[in-house]
Amino acid sequence: MEEEKNETIVEQEFVNTEDVQQEEKKEESAIAKEAKMAVFKKLIKNNKKFIIIALIIIALVILFFALRSTFVVASVDGRLISRASITQKLEKQYGTALLDSIITEKLIENEVRAQKIVISKEDVSAEIKKIEASVTAQGAKIDDLLEQQGMTRADLEKQIKLQKQVEKLVGDRVNVTDEEVAKYIKDSNTVVPKGEEAATNEQIRSQLSSQKVNTEIQAKIDDLKEKAKIKYFTKY
Repeated sequence: MEEEKNETIVEQEFVNTEDVQQEEKKEESAIAKEAKMAVFKKLIKNNKKFIIIALIIIALVILFFALRSTFVVASVDGRLISRASITQKLEKQYGTALLDSIITEKLIENEVRAQKIVISKEDVSAEIKKIEASVTAQGAKIDDLLEQQGMTRADLEKQIKLQKQVEKLVGDRVNVTDEEVAKYIKDSNTVVPKGEEAATNEQIRSQLSSQKVNTEIQAKIDDLKEKAKIKYFTKY
């Protein structure tokens, strides 16, 4: 009995020793993990600024290539030509005329809005069809002509709409009489073919009407400019 008791005590001591060793290993493992995490956190903290700078540089490079055409239009032997340099030269050469044109458009838009003049899409489309038919009859294509002038169909539509708005602004003041047509034929020594009197008179009437419209338009624009409050912040 005494021997069995001693054996039991020895076994318990052995088990306790193993438990202690396992606990010590767990503690050592936890300490090692904490040490690794501390080192990792320290590395992140030390390299945080470097990572941010690297990300900013990468973003700027991507942005440059994505928007390159926005800032650079060409290069010659590695030397870049900026869009800003093109804009500066264009402004120097055409800035005054372009600004005057934009101001005129704004004045007309304001007057059209004040008088509640409306130009329908159908009116614009009908005018474009007339132009297209005329161009096609000459063996050309309207899209090709627009491209040569740096315009799109949308630009043409806007231009036609503006022209028709202006015509409505001065339309009631434009009237060509038969006397004016006859005077033009006489003064210009126009030869009217026999049997084509009506067609010739209509053609001349249309020509005189266009001239009157242009004269009235310019007078209207001058009047609008005189009455408007225009402030210039840049001198070309």
